Amino acid sequence: MIESLSRNAARNIFFGGSLFFFAIFIGLTAHSHFYIVNESTDHEGLTAAVARGKEVWEEHSCINCHTLLGEGAYFAPELGNVWKRYGGEQNQEGARMALKTWINMQPTGIQGRRQMPAFDISDEDMDALIDFLEWTSRINTQGWPPTISG
Repeated sequence: MIESLSRNAARNIFFGGSLFFFAIFIGLTAHSHFYIVNESTDHEGLTAAVARGKEVWEEHSCINCHTLLGEGAYFAPELGNVWKRYGGEQNQEGARMALKTWINMQPTGIQGRRQMPAFDISDEDMDALIDFLEWTSRINTQGWPPTISG
């Protein structure tokens, strides 16, 4: 077999294979963009408050400790589903108040436990941050994280 493979045949196999896999790459990229734009994101819920919440998230570098939809550091809990963990689907006001209280009472001072630093976040920014966390909980993550605890 090797004796019968000419330079032209090898070149054609290389270029043909490269073209084939490049076409697959383009197809998968287009499919991913179609999925993200049309199926996974809640565009109607993407308000100015949610955008401000994302800015608050970035200003306080929350991703340096927490993961959001699997991205970020694994020092602190996943926050992509924190809205669901606090019961936001059943009781929005209760979940909103519980999240505000939890963030404002940090650090707890419990020995041997990882501590979240105290952040001086205004009420408007806190509401926006919680709106952002609520919005992320509605993203179709195809079952990620696998458990409600993150």
